[in-house]
Amino acid sequence: MPSPDAAALARRRWARAGAVYLLLLAFSLLFIGPFLFAVLSSLKDNPTEWPPRLDPPQLEPRNWAAAYRLGKLGGGSGWFGAFAPGAVVPFEVTYRVTPEAAAQGITTPDVRVPRRVPGAGAGAVRLGPFASDFAEVSPPEVASRLVHTDGSVVVTWRFTVRHTGDETVDRLPLDVLVPRGYEFVGATLSPNRVERLGRVQSWNSITPGVIPYVLYNYTRVFRENYSRTTGKNLFLTWIGNSLWIAVVKVLTTLAFASLAGYALARLRFPGRQAVFLVMLFSMMVPGQVTFISNYLVLRDGIFGLSRLWGMPTLLNSFTGLILSGLVGASAVFIMKQFFESLPRELDEAARIDGASPLVTFYRVVLPLARPALGALTILTFQGVWNEFFWPLVVLTSPQDKFTLPVGLLMFRRTYGVAFDWGPLLAGAVVSALPIVVLFVVFQRYFVEGISFSGLKG
Repeated sequence: MPSPDAAALARRRWARAGAVYLLLLAFSLLFIGPFLFAVLSSLKDNPTEWPPRLDPPQLEPRNWAAAYRLGKLGGGSGWFGAFAPGAVVPFEVTYRVTPEAAAQGITTPDVRVPRRVPGAGAGAVRLGPFASDFAEVSPPEVASRLVHTDGSVVVTWRFTVRHTGDETVDRLPLDVLVPRGYEFVGATLSPNRVERLGRVQSWNSITPGVIPYVLYNYTRVFRENYSRTTGKNLFLTWIGNSLWIAVVKVLTTLAFASLAGYALARLRFPGRQAVFLVMLFSMMVPGQVTFISNYLVLRDGIFGLSRLWGMPTLLNSFTGLILSGLVGASAVFIMKQFFESLPRELDEAARIDGASPLVTFYRVVLPLARPALGALTILTFQGVWNEFFWPLVVLTSPQDKFTLPVGLLMFRRTYGVAFDWGPLLAGAVVSALPIVVLFVVFQRYFVEGISFSGLKG
């Protein structure tokens, strides 16, 4: 049985621990909050809406079930939807008619299937086919009618949209127009937009399937961007280009940085300190200072050496982009600092057993360097994946050669000029996901590597 003083100390200890956890939680929300808000906004039809909503219709399970059911009724799968020949899609909308409007008589809504493109950018130049070419809307019928004591009337109209053609389309947009005095209450599927002071409810598709409804902007990013020359999906191509360059640069950085760091930290040779000082100096030179010289070196094919393998210039090629960043001075510095933290008795014991410096490196020292190599992997991958300026200079055309950050710049020109921010935001979120996943998976090595290499903070 604890004494009163011991109980008070325990409560105080728990209170301090709770305060620390609350503070850490507040800081985590502060740092990760903008990313979560960007993810939430990327799901919305209008990411710049004001005031911003935290509960968009895309996150309501009721709409998920409706999107799945309507997608199957449209003749597609419940996940991706469609509007196929022979499909009959039932739909209901409910309005509250104000007493003033009800006194003038109930008017049936005007239901239309518009000839609408998905949005700005590549979607705006879509040639067809369109659902409006095949859709036939039945006259709306009153499904239910409820008169309230204040004189207002809540009316539910039911209608169907039938496919009368022979081509399958991926979207079935719909507009419902009502007179003044009609307040939207609900529908089979929540509308994507409410326009003209509430007189028009608009759907991007009433047979969307779950994924295009919830991830509408993301599906646009993948569906609307194709190369005019090769027909490849540009967004997937950009992701593949960034991944390929990042993986190659990570491998070359690990190989060269570990070898150079080991040599500078453990071997004794003339000029070792001078080499280290030059490396430190190169870390202090901004990239803008060496930008033009690096550009000229690539333009001339590294003093003409690239002509040996049939490339007169290394500009506009992955080879030039990779060769110009095989390893960085900061990576060598991290590995040198780590290797200096290991006891020299390891080298001496290996030398007594007859191991050469290279065997000692591969068999003894390198296996102990996993924390530093893990940290270096994360830092290098993050830097290469997000690199924008240098790939923008080196890779100019065609669009199939762009990396993901450079491709997102094209999104700004394509969608941003029309204030169609949804696909741009979705592309930015997709570009951030690999870094988040990589850090979550390798965070233990990252923390250990940074602490071992002495780069705290």
